[in-house]
Amino acid sequence: MILLEPHNYIIHTTLSEKAAQPSPLDVQFVDFDGVRFRLTTPDRKVPTALVLSMNIRCWEELVRYGVDDILRREYGPLIRAEPESGYNVTLDVNLEQIPPEGEEREAFIKSLSLLKRNALAAPFELGFQTQKQLEAGGSGQGELMALHYRDEEVIYVQASSDRVTVIFSTMFREETDRVFGKVFLQEFVDARRLPTIQAAPQVLYTTREPPLEIRHVQGLNDSEDNGYVTFILFPRHFAKPEAAALTITHIQLFRDYLHYHIKCSKAYMHSRMRHRVSEFQKVLNRAKTEAAVGDRKTASGRTMTLR
Repeated sequence: MILLEPHNYIIHTTLSEKAAQPSPLDVQFVDFDGVRFRLTTPDRKVPTALVLSMNIRCWEELVRYGVDDILRREYGPLIRAEPESGYNVTLDVNLEQIPPEGEEREAFIKSLSLLKRNALAAPFELGFQTQKQLEAGGSGQGELMALHYRDEEVIYVQASSDRVTVIFSTMFREETDRVFGKVFLQEFVDARRLPTIQAAPQVLYTTREPPLEIRHVQGLNDSEDNGYVTFILFPRHFAKPEAAALTITHIQLFRDYLHYHIKCSKAYMHSRMRHRVSEFQKVLNRAKTEAAVGDRKTASGRTMTLR
């Protein structure tokens, strides 16, 4: 299985190139989940002054869950008070003030390319903090946080005194996607039985019928195309800051990871089918009888003809 990179490759490579050799640019591109970016130099005469803007569909929900505090913590003075028109957040980057070439520059550029990841971390960090407060209190349940990050697909996060529950609702548009998805998700459920990964989060998968935590939510889709994947995160998965950051990074990419491997599996199956058809054609070609060549003659030398 291939793990997808959490950072945006275009931001990372473009900033690395422009840091080495500044020049004017205006690049617009889209990441997973329909997140739009724009990387530009407003003044072509000052190629070292870059502006990085991001538009994300669920920004208003992220604001309620504390995304402003997280971005200020990560980017500080780089955040523009008024974002660029059509975008939710804008960073002003001065290439003359970035760290010198080496590990520090690489870390700085990597942090900028993690802008989407850091924004989507808001409900998870809030859920982890709420769990610790509820654990100290001995009982209780936190707010059910919903993140409508895609059309008809939602991430739900809810903290309780002993765990944080994360639920993905995902749509399978095609019958083959449902079959492959069920196989992959059942493997997630079964793999935890192995002794080597007993500490992994518990994974539950259901189709049509939503989990108990969200059954009271209005407007849930109960069609065959809809599936629900539940992750149960225990305190050991986010007790330390490093573990919490890694957990957030991986769980954010789960939906993209799942559908990426479904598409890869379909492509592999199609390539094997084409190969098998090609082999069958070779067998059929070898089985063709060759037409008789030359005249047939009698013992006396006369040519035999068909009448």
